[in-house]
Amino acid sequence: MFPFADWATRHRRSSGSGDLSARHQPGPHDRVPFQNLLCCVARGQGWVAASAFVVGGGLGLYQTFELYSQHHYAEEDFSHMFDTELKLTLYQYKTCPLCSKVRAFLDYHGLPYNVVEVNPVTRQEIKWTKHGVPILLVEGNETVELNDSSVIISILKTFLINKDKTVPQTVIYYPQFITLNSLGNEVIEYSNKYWVMLNEIDVEDVYPCKVTRKEEVKWRMWVDDWLLLVISPNLYRNLSESLASYDVIVRQGNFSPIMGFFAKYTGAMTMYLISKFDKMRYRLQDDVREDLYKAINEWVSAIGKKRKFMGGLQPNLADLDVYAVLKVMEGLKTFDDIMENTKVKSWYQRVEQAIQEQQGRGQC
Repeated sequence: MFPFADWATRHRRSSGSGDLSARHQPGPHDRVPFQNLLCCVARGQGWVAASAFVVGGGLGLYQTFELYSQHHYAEEDFSHMFDTELKLTLYQYKTCPLCSKVRAFLDYHGLPYNVVEVNPVTRQEIKWTKHGVPILLVEGNETVELNDSSVIISILKTFLINKDKTVPQTVIYYPQFITLNSLGNEVIEYSNKYWVMLNEIDVEDVYPCKVTRKEEVKWRMWVDDWLLLVISPNLYRNLSESLASYDVIVRQGNFSPIMGFFAKYTGAMTMYLISKFDKMRYRLQDDVREDLYKAINEWVSAIGKKRKFMGGLQPNLADLDVYAVLKVMEGLKTFDDIMENTKVKSWYQRVEQAIQEQQGRGQC
């Protein structure tokens, strides 16, 4: 759903330094993000309001998998990569771009995982936790709950490279701290959020030079802080597109007929109005498509003509993040317009192929 959970709250970013000993302390110049009004609605009591939030958060998508407990698996056994055989379970909303980021990472690296599709209204499947999706449950000698899409990815990437450490040992590199959002509410943030935490030897092996590592962090932050923000007003820029998005979401979502009806029409109107508020708040152009095209072309320009991916010959974490955010828009006019009016298509297709072929399998 879009905007949803972690992204909707626009948590304050803390990137850390990437050193194992580094710990970020929130300061007065840290960005104070906007908390979408729908987050407040979702935590309130009205059923119809919750339905509006649920589908109002919907990005829309073209392809779906089975809605409940679908199993993804690689062609080979990956238990040798872990200190013990681990079971990965992803609790998600299929149309959430943050969940899409985690799926893209897991699929690219060929890691087997189960999917539990969470009912966006009742959230019955995640009553056991205070966190929102995506949630990755890692079960082995110990059971660890991982939260926040960017942190989940950073932890897993660090874990796959540092084979001498367990997941619980890796988690300590990403300590939580409490900060305030723009509404004065306490939210959880993480130190070193966008950094893969490596020793000097591993850094030299994984990143050819310091610039490539910092570049990856920069664009991962850009995805969360800007790309996601620009996309929402584009999905709901008029009632026609808003309803079209909702029609796809409701038909493919886990809704009863009555719930789907209210979610579609109430949510479409709600998000249409909120998109206008977002447009003013973030000072977007009258035609918000122009801001979106500019953002996408900025990404393509940063890659340049001499590289296949931001990561060079293979996608890095920033490549996977940008792809994942665009992926959940497939089937919507916004996606078609992006492909027709920017230079991103060839890159997008290369990343898609890399993920489908699980080219990151055994890469770490």
